[in-house]
Amino acid sequence: MDLPAQQSPLHTELESVLQQINLGVVLLDRDCRVMYWNDFMSINSGRSAAEVVGQSLFDLFPELPRLWVKKKIDSVFTLQNLAFTSWQQRPHLFDFSDSRPITGQVAAMYQNCTFFPVVETSGAIKYVCLTVADATETAAQHLELARLNELLQAEKEEQARLIRKLEEAQAQLLQSEKMAAIGQLAAGVAHEINNPVGYVNSNFASLESYVKDLFSLIEAYNRDLPSLQDAAFRARIEQANRELDYEFLRSDIFDLIRESREGLERVKRIVQDLRDFSHVDSADWQVVDLHKGLDSTLNVVWNEVKFKAEVVKQYGELPDVECIGSQLNQVFMNLIVNAAHAIPNRGTIWLETGTRDDWVFVRVRDDGCGIPPENLKRLFEPFFTTKPVGSGTGLGLSVSYNIVSKHHGRIEVESEPGKGTAFTVWLPARQPQEDR
Repeated sequence: MDLPAQQSPLHTELESVLQQINLGVVLLDRDCRVMYWNDFMSINSGRSAAEVVGQSLFDLFPELPRLWVKKKIDSVFTLQNLAFTSWQQRPHLFDFSDSRPITGQVAAMYQNCTFFPVVETSGAIKYVCLTVADATETAAQHLELARLNELLQAEKEEQARLIRKLEEAQAQLLQSEKMAAIGQLAAGVAHEINNPVGYVNSNFASLESYVKDLFSLIEAYNRDLPSLQDAAFRARIEQANRELDYEFLRSDIFDLIRESREGLERVKRIVQDLRDFSHVDSADWQVVDLHKGLDSTLNVVWNEVKFKAEVVKQYGELPDVECIGSQLNQVFMNLIVNAAHAIPNRGTIWLETGTRDDWVFVRVRDDGCGIPPENLKRLFEPFFTTKPVGSGTGLGLSVSYNIVSKHHGRIEVESEPGKGTAFTVWLPARQPQEDR
């Protein structure tokens, strides 16, 4: 093949360079007919210059994006400027097989293509030169790097997921240890307090009986007092009654005994509530009265609540629920304490329960400061807290979420800044058969 046979405008001296260069060179006229075709194009297309010169590029390669190529060629003729496309934008303009595969996944030649004008001496554009550069090696390296980056990113995300799981597991472990400590404390307190409370309570019963007997004896003396002949003795007794305010003493001592016995009963209830709250006797799945769990939890955290809020109980009819009672009590504790902390001065906390189909719900609602919308999606993240440093760990709601999820339930949150927040815990009345 020589240049005159292709009717090429190029000099013969240049043809040798163009034929040997590792670059496809094609000259196209305004009608997209091939006017020059070098050896690179012949080798990779399988078509010699004699076969293609004078023919339409689109007839030779019907798979070409005709509109796109025609637009590129027309723009060069019109604007008299070059146009370029890289393999990232259009990987394979010509459907050439790859002659230097880097990996088994590279089957076709990646190409960088340039369209630029070929100007005559007069300054008019006669042809558009299309060059095709083999960018397979670069493309393969970039693609491999991208693949490795994707694997690295996936590994990074997996590591982040595992770290989150580890943090959640650590948080649950910390809370479990805390609950175990509370359980042991409750058992120890119950044992240590119940013994003295028992005998003090028994002694009060005896004391009340003895005091009644003593006052009966005094009443008997007082009835016989007017019949005494010794006026001076009688006067001394009456003087003593007035000085000691016998009538007040008589009425008040029974009030003191009654109030003391009520105090002892209160101590016994607190100890029992501690035991019920921590369920020290069992950490297994059991059928539990959630109302008892709520009441015992409220008594345990009452010191956190009583100065901040009035508690209104709106209990519905609930069936006994299959659950791990101590863990759910932990959830109720977190929600009640958070509700109290959300109230700036004095407010109200509502404890509401009810059922829907086979589900039960426990709702803790307050009229506190509410939660900003941007924080709602992060409430259950481990270590996320809006409290001042040292006032919260950010684990309470995260652990609560995991406990409820373990029970195949869910937690719903409704909040409006300045108007309060409601956390609703939904639980199935019975756990799935495979988890029993």
